Amino acid sequence: MKWLGSFWLLIALAFAPLMSVARAQSITPAPASAMIDSARNVDYILGAGDKIRVIVFGEPSLSGEFEVSGSGMIAFPLVGQLTALGISTSEFQARVAAALRDGYIKDPRVSVEVLNYRPFYILGEVTKPGEYPYTNGLTVMKAVATANGFTYRADTRKVFIKRANDDIERQISLDAGTMVLPGDTIRVKERYF
Repeated sequence: MKWLGSFWLLIALAFAPLMSVARAQSITPAPASAMIDSARNVDYILGAGDKIRVIVFGEPSLSGEFEVSGSGMIAFPLVGQLTALGISTSEFQARVAAALRDGYIKDPRVSVEVLNYRPFYILGEVTKPGEYPYTNGLTVMKAVATANGFTYRADTRKVFIKRANDDIERQISLDAGTMVLPGDTIRVKERYF
């Protein structure tokens, strides 16, 4: 009987490393790169200055390129003004399809894609502050490079970013992965000795 207890102890010891690996795998958080990729897959929110292409399949006269006006509207053929400000591209696609379905086309198939994103702005202690075109995957370091780099007085440890839809700017530690969104305003402060 004593050997039976020893047998189960040996079995438990043999499987203990496998159980700890299984437990570790079940509670290990996703890597940061996976979180960034999932954040990039979020549907883009339209804003003033975005240029989009709307394709209505089988209706070339209704398809075309449109710019979101300062008031957040797009003048679309047949249906008139449609609100685009603050909604995703897929929501705008559904809005166009619904408007066309309302007395114009029986079963419209609509596609919306962003051609040009609204610009970002960078000011403060950079060589050439100003407005620059947004490119997909833009980081703060790339934005600074676009503005010809920091001045010698720049605080290179932190920046202030005001998102397009926020009322306040937030201080962010500067690292290589800090993302910039269309319409953001980046402010680089002067360093203090």
